[in-house]
Order: sequence, then C-alpha cells, then structure tokens
Amino acid sequence: MTRPYATDEQYERWFMAECCRCGRHRHKAGTWPDGYVCRTCSDRAVRTRGTCPGCGEDRALPGLRPGDRAAICTTCAGFAQTFDCSRCGFEGKLLGGRLCERCTLADRLTALLDDGTGRLRPALVPLFDLLVTMDKPGSGLAWLDMRRGQLGNASQLLRRLGLGEIPLTHDAFHKLQPWRAASHLEELLMGCGILPAADKHLCSFQRWLPGHLADIPGPEHAKSIRLFATWHVLPRLRARAERSHITPSIRRFASEQIKYATGFLLWLGERNTTLASCGQVDVDAWFAENPEHARTRLRGFLNWAVQGRHCPRSLAIPAMKISRRSALSEDERLAALGRLLTDAEIPMRLRVAGIIVLLYAQPLSHVVRLAVDDVVHDGDTMLLRLGEPPSPVPAPVAALLLEHLATRANMNTATNPASRWLFPGRRTGQPLGSNHLSALLNQAGIPIAAARGAAIRQQLLELPAPVVADALDYHNKTTSRLRNETGGTWSRYAPGDHTRSPAGWVPRGTSDS
Repeated sequence: MTRPYATDEQYERWFMAECCRCGRHRHKAGTWPDGYVCRTCSDRAVRTRGTCPGCGEDRALPGLRPGDRAAICTTCAGFAQTFDCSRCGFEGKLLGGRLCERCTLADRLTALLDDGTGRLRPALVPLFDLLVTMDKPGSGLAWLDMRRGQLGNASQLLRRLGLGEIPLTHDAFHKLQPWRAASHLEELLMGCGILPAADKHLCSFQRWLPGHLADIPGPEHAKSIRLFATWHVLPRLRARAERSHITPSIRRFASEQIKYATGFLLWLGERNTTLASCGQVDVDAWFAENPEHARTRLRGFLNWAVQGRHCPRSLAIPAMKISRRSALSEDERLAALGRLLTDAEIPMRLRVAGIIVLLYAQPLSHVVRLAVDDVVHDGDTMLLRLGEPPSPVPAPVAALLLEHLATRANMNTATNPASRWLFPGRRTGQPLGSNHLSALLNQAGIPIAAARGAAIRQQLLELPAPVVADALDYHNKTTSRLRNETGGTWSRYAPGDHTRSPAGWVPRGTSDS
C-alpha cells in the first residue's frame, strides 16, 4: 500500500497504536492521560455521563480513576483537552468545527429544510423541532447519512420537502420510492402534527395497491380487482381503523384477498372463462386444487362478486373449515412461566410480553397496544387493565413489570420520545410490531398460539366464563365455547355482583413469594 504523504512504516508509527482501553491495534483518536485511545473507545467514553465521583459534578466522564478505574471527568483525570461544544457548551462527542452532535444535526437540518430563502420552510418547523430534540442526536445524523448517494435517501426526501417539491399529503407519500424511507418520514410528519394521523397499515395497503393493479395483465381483470378493492376491502379497512386499529394480520389478510382474487381471475382465463361466465364447476375445481388458506382468502371476493352480480348468483361457495392448534399442557405452561420469571438471558420486553400471554391469554396484537397507563397501582397492589375490572398482577410479575417500565427500549430517538406504549416500537408513535414480537418469543421457546390457548382454558377452569370474558376482554360466546370444550364446571353463572374481581384472586401458576 502506497501513500503520497508517508511510507507504510511512517503511517504505522504516526497513526496506529495499541488502545489503552480495549487493547486492540487501531487508529489513534487521541492521547489521553492513560495512553493512546481508539475512536470506538473515545466515542463511548465521551458519551458516558453522570456524577463524577471525584468532584461531584454532573458532566461527561471520559477519564478513568487510577486504582478502581471508575469513570471520572476530564478535570479530575487531568486531560489536556476539553470536549465542550464551541456553540452551546455541551460536553460530549465533538464533530466538525468542534460542534456537538445536536448542533451538527441542527445545522444539517437547517440546510436540508431550507425553502430557498435561507430560512426553514415554516410548515416544517415542527419536524425540525422533533428531530433536533431527540435524546440521541447521533441517531438522527446516522439516519441522514443512511443510503448516501442512493436515490430517495432521507436527506434527499427532506431537501425536496424543504423546496416544496413533495406536497404535504398522504397521497403524495404513497407514490414515493423507496417506500420504506417515505413511510418513515410520513410517520414522523404525523407524529409532529404536520400530516393528519392515519393508520400506518392502512397507508401501507394504499401504497401497495396501485403497484399491484398496474402489474395485472388484462384491463378487465384489473377493473374487477380495482372494484373489489374499492368497494369491499378498503371500506372494511377504513372502518376498522376508525373503530380501533389495524393489526399486521388484518393488513396481510387484505392484501392476500387481492392477490388470491387476481390469481383466481388469471386461472379462469387459462380455462377460457371469465368471472361473468364462471360456473359452479369452476369454483369447485379451484377449491379442490388449493389449500384451506387460499380458499379462506378467496371467499370474500366470491361473495362480493355474487352479491354484486359480477358472476352468476346461483354459485354456492363451499363452507370454511376451522382448525385449531393444540394448547400447551398445564405443566408446560407453568414451566414456560417459570423460565420467563427467572431467566435473565431473555430480553426484558420478551419476558414481560410472554408472561402476559401465559397468564392472561392475551393475543400479541392486544399486548403491544397496552399503554403505561394500563398498569394501575392501587396501594400495594398492581393491576393490569385488560378489560373491566383490571386483573391483579402477582408480586413476582409486578416486580418484573416495574423493571420493564423503567427500562423501556426505543425511547431515545425522534420516533417515540414520549411514548406511552408499554412496548414502544421503532416507528413513529407506534408500538412494537406484534409479528416481530411473536417471532422473537418463538425463538425464545414460547409458542404463542399454544400458550394463549393453555392460559384461557386454565382461566375458564377457575372462573365463570362471563367473568373471564369481561376481565380479559374476550367475547362471551368465545369463552362459553371454550368452557364447554374444556369441560369446565362453571355451567351456570352465579347471581350477584360481578363488577369486580373475586377477592384475593391470583392467576394460577404464580404466588406472592
């Protein structure tokens, strides 16, 4: 390797050394009182903050005290250099111009969101404030540098926003590519109030649909699918979004309905048949060739086509078969509970989410929608509001839940700076994705569907079905059916006041000690 300014031997002698912190042979980032330090250790040290054990001041603690190697401030450690920002005076990691990360981020955003007059575009001031005030401005700088040089990166999108090239509407963002970068920026704009709030899964479906329609061969097929999406799928998604929220499984089901309807029309074309001339033989043949998953997805399209007279009204659509997975045994459920309560190797959020499933039979789509306010303190008792009345939380679980509340993840960026979700996600204002959480729990050995089935059946063996339905937010018909399947002894609902939980009730499998 040749360099115009030094030989290899000179480069090694001038710029490389063994780091005094990690012991690796790396590029020198500086010379500190305890020796040469590499960039990685330097960055980690200057970001360490707290009360200095030497002088008692609250500041950055990059130094190490001789003897016990406790983190101390630059003054106590005898540093010849300082880490004070030349603009705001904040002590921390310095970038170009001896500016801290926050000041550097502010300068970058000011340039990107300039409306061409040398000032921030007024409509984007809330976005600027949201990004600049994030707890970890370094994450904002990393986001701006992500995919540098590639079309549609964050910096390019912000510059186009600043110049007014991208209208501040949801429809405009649904047409942008790459869709992930556009979706993240759209959520940030919703989080700071520039765009009206909209369900992210509804936005995702509306962003996906035009591309799918454009890829359908044949204008008649595309017309049928567009009508189905416009008058059947989208109205149901919008109604669900207005009523509560759209889960990832609902979003996936909606797109799969479109995909299987498209596949069915193409299949009819291969048989020289159209939707208008489709007969019972065609429907029966398709159902015979495809698994139950595909039949379930196509059923909505066929019902819509029959009711709208897009195909013969005499068609009979085969009934849907319902299959259920087997539940865990009670011993397996208790063993999983014990592992989640004691295994510190499992991440805290997985332990808490898994325990809520195993104790209270909650689907993960409900678990991730729990808020901090759903954890209720009533004197020395902790309750979890899943339905009415709130359910008591056993002491070991309460301690774990308190620890999780104090250390929630994904709280240090602009996406969720003041999140009230019990499980904050990485998307703006959104909780952790239920599909992602389910995959992590399955990797940890907690089969969610089987665990939930075991939990609800155990609850129904101990309490009347109406009490379980109210407390755990289940439908009365569901708990009654499950009670009959489990052979529960609560065949009659005892009269009396059932507006509160039975005194002293604690879910089976836990104790106060």
